[in-house]
Amino acid sequence: MTIRCLTLAVLLSLTAAPSHAASVDADLLLSGGTVYDGAGGPGRVGNVAVRDGQIAAVGEFEVGEVGQTVDCTGLIVAPGFIDLHNHSDQTIESESDAGRVPRILADRTRESVCYLTQGCTTIVTGNCGGGKRDVEAYYGQLDETPSGVNVAHLVPQGSVRRKVIGTKRRPPEGDELQRMQALVREGMQAGAWGMSTGLQYVPSAYAEAEEIAALAEVVADYNGIYASHIRDEGDELVESVEEAVRIGRLSGAAVHVSHFKASKRRNWGKVRAAAAVLQRAREEGLTVTADQYPYAASSTSVAAMLLPDEEREGSRSDLTARLNDPEQLARLRPIMADLLEARGGIMVAECPSLPRYVGRMIRDIAKDEGREPVDVAIDVVRSGDEAGVSFSMDERDVRWVMTLPWVATASDGSVKVPDGTKPHPRSFGTFSRRIGRYAIEEEVIPLELAIRSSSGLPADILGMTDRGYLRAGQAADIVVLDAASFRDHATFEAPTEPSTGVRWLLVNGRLAIADGAVQDVTAGRPLRKLPKPKAG
Repeated sequence: MTIRCLTLAVLLSLTAAPSHAASVDADLLLSGGTVYDGAGGPGRVGNVAVRDGQIAAVGEFEVGEVGQTVDCTGLIVAPGFIDLHNHSDQTIESESDAGRVPRILADRTRESVCYLTQGCTTIVTGNCGGGKRDVEAYYGQLDETPSGVNVAHLVPQGSVRRKVIGTKRRPPEGDELQRMQALVREGMQAGAWGMSTGLQYVPSAYAEAEEIAALAEVVADYNGIYASHIRDEGDELVESVEEAVRIGRLSGAAVHVSHFKASKRRNWGKVRAAAAVLQRAREEGLTVTADQYPYAASSTSVAAMLLPDEEREGSRSDLTARLNDPEQLARLRPIMADLLEARGGIMVAECPSLPRYVGRMIRDIAKDEGREPVDVAIDVVRSGDEAGVSFSMDERDVRWVMTLPWVATASDGSVKVPDGTKPHPRSFGTFSRRIGRYAIEEEVIPLELAIRSSSGLPADILGMTDRGYLRAGQAADIVVLDAASFRDHATFEAPTEPSTGVRWLLVNGRLAIADGAVQDVTAGRPLRKLPKPKAG
């Protein structure tokens, strides 16, 4: 027999030999569910093995020793959802004597139940240019005080600018730009995933594109993203997404447009032209993505809704002084009246000084009090620390945007508990609404793409390689849900109703929800991006 024939015979014998793959031991086995791995493909019946906080195997495999088996027959098994746009680093009064603390660290909210019941296991804070500037200190606090969900963070450009320039409406002078770049670099080295801007808000709004690009260059050096609440989501929507793309070209950073939408009735339909700008940039080779919450209403401070950024220069007390000055008020009143009308109605979500207004439309308050709506709005803004819900978007736009394959799901909310306010329901229902209502119930988008928009896609956008997919070696952030009952129940009238349908939920391999019951665990951890500068 020739060497060639002998080799062939050996190969054939190996091929014919039965396969004895090593069995997989597991702390927890999710058995027989329909597995959607986050990549956008159809679901397949299979198993998922979890060991030591990681996914050990997915699909069909020989099972070894198992600590606990969960029968997932008839249920959906998917990666834990990742909320790209969250504001849980916003501060609230502590129940202790610690003063104001981030929601994600506060005793009454850090368990993050309103997100766990949506299947969400990771949130990204530092959005809209606001929040914690000292990334290292923030992550350190999260190490010491774990939350219910994992937390990744962006460097907030507005907080950086406030530290160096304050709230002045002017370009940087002297070494101020270099100082801001140094602060961004510190944040990236501490494990931030990118930088955000909130170009509707003071002081982010006072930065021109070139200034932002200079900071985003630092972000690009660390393969981070530039995430932007763009300058105008209404009348100048197209120009604003063009600015975001321009910043990406100048800096080399990946561009991400936050809560992509068209605001105010006169701008309905503009999302298509704006999306075309982003799609062209993608076709030219730029990395450009967006996210969306599945509601036709937005929420922010009433001051930001009704006053241009130049009228919000300085502190909140400066703004109050303008509204209390008869001459300036006479100038501002028609501006506010026009924007109030254009927004199609604003509901007061928070207003500690005027609690009787909370949960009511400004126009209804005005009718009951025999006043003009703009005058009620002025009182609300004067009160300070206010927030509103604006019903200014078109449901047809919302449905169209969610079909775009590069648009992720994100809440723009924060960890909350019922507290007498009337917040936007997105903090309690974003993911269950996107998947339960729009994919499963109404079939606006395929289920596998709705799941991808909530898991694999946001992980890809961030460059997060250890979660977002059901793959061996990934962190065991896993949701098991019942398609028939996975729905949002939070409404604008009852915004803190929890979602239903999550049967099991794992965060870093620990059960946060077991057989539908929320567990008394805080298994989340801070997620630091490894600071690996680009080569060259």
